[in-house]
Amino acid sequence: MKLIAVVKRDCETCVMVAPVLATIAKTHRLEVFSQDDPSFPETIDDVTDDRALETSFAFDIETVPTLICLEDDVETARTVGWSRDDWVGITGVQDLGADLPEFRPGCGSKSVEPGVPEQLALKYGALTLESRPIEVEPGTDPIEIAYDRGWTDGLPVVPPTDQRVALMLAGTTRRADEIIGEIPPNLVSCTVEKVAVNAVMAGCRPEYFPVVLGVVEAALKPQFSMHGLLATLWFSGPVVIVNGPVSKRIGMNSGGNALGQGNRANATIGRALQLVIRNVGGGIPGEIDRSILGNPGKYTFCFAEDESDPRWTPLNVARGSKPGASSVTLFHGDGVQGVMAWSARNADELCRSIASSLTAVGNPKLAGWCGAILVLGPDHYEMFDECGWGRREIEDGLREALRRPGVELVEGANGIAEGIDPSLKNEMMDKFNDGYLLVVRAGGRGGGMSGIIGGWTAHRRPDDVQIVTVDIS
Repeated sequence: MKLIAVVKRDCETCVMVAPVLATIAKTHRLEVFSQDDPSFPETIDDVTDDRALETSFAFDIETVPTLICLEDDVETARTVGWSRDDWVGITGVQDLGADLPEFRPGCGSKSVEPGVPEQLALKYGALTLESRPIEVEPGTDPIEIAYDRGWTDGLPVVPPTDQRVALMLAGTTRRADEIIGEIPPNLVSCTVEKVAVNAVMAGCRPEYFPVVLGVVEAALKPQFSMHGLLATLWFSGPVVIVNGPVSKRIGMNSGGNALGQGNRANATIGRALQLVIRNVGGGIPGEIDRSILGNPGKYTFCFAEDESDPRWTPLNVARGSKPGASSVTLFHGDGVQGVMAWSARNADELCRSIASSLTAVGNPKLAGWCGAILVLGPDHYEMFDECGWGRREIEDGLREALRRPGVELVEGANGIAEGIDPSLKNEMMDKFNDGYLLVVRAGGRGGGMSGIIGGWTAHRRPDDVQIVTVDIS
């Protein structure tokens, strides 16, 4: 039997048990490793210097003092901190530390201080990064190198050092070499590590990383048609809506300015997807990205739904997720069109006012072409709620208010060449295909306003292009 003790001088409990270690060493093979001072404890003649933390890392030490029993180099027992019963049970030495209290907690190991586990994993081979390293000459700005090599979206990126990538990977339990899928347009195989590199560049924190992985996986669903979204001449890019406890846990914004700047999680999660598409898949504006005008949301467009009212059915639940699940929904969206409806005094009036703005999506004469997101502001939501309208009533009311006779929409009607097929003139036409108008709560109080995010013209082909919701694992 062999005993190992890991201690540090900067720990009152370790100092307290120093005489106990001397007592154990008289009758047992004991090796003591010191994390901060190889002369501590003075009660032991031969202390092993572990300031490099190699042993602490190898034995996954989280608290000092830690006492470990090994039989033929296999761990059979462990205790952390000071507990007389545990130390006596491991060593068999009776009356051990008789003059000490029965119990005292230990201190945090230096091997688990912020950023250190990732450094040690890289140093001692527990984590091997496969990405090609880029050497930066002394005095060279790595941010400018990223610009020179075309790795940015036009804004500065965070240099993806090994440690930063390792920290990002610590945000998930998934293996770094796990294949996420093939990133369009070049269909390049992408690992979790490659996503982590781009999440670092985007400015994400490690706790955002599971959401980023969910977003990338959603974008790679064939029915989302990410390649087609890249190649379109239309304005659209991916719009990310986050639901569930994760949005609060990582501090996402669903309130005032939810669709704008100012929130790190909102800004960087959506940006990470765009950088993966650019840097891994080769989706470069002016090349495969053929948008005539684009929209500012192609830098990033990500926000959380306001789920503060338990009576409201969140978007992800409405789309099939279980209540309480954390999910991401990806929509092919354009910029934001404001809706001002201050004069409505009941749910029906408000519904008709909002619907009149929704008719403009794509073109007022087109039906079933573009989907849309209605971002319902809190003042409008309150009016619907006071009238007893929940998600179902709002969606049904909008659908009915948006229906128009085909004769008003056919090509040439009202002197406008755009329009639907003349054969549909006797039909009542829905503005949106079923499931392509998403109602989401978000925003701040202070005015009767909501927002509309118009959708991609390819929504007219619902068998080929679909909105995607994925639960975050």
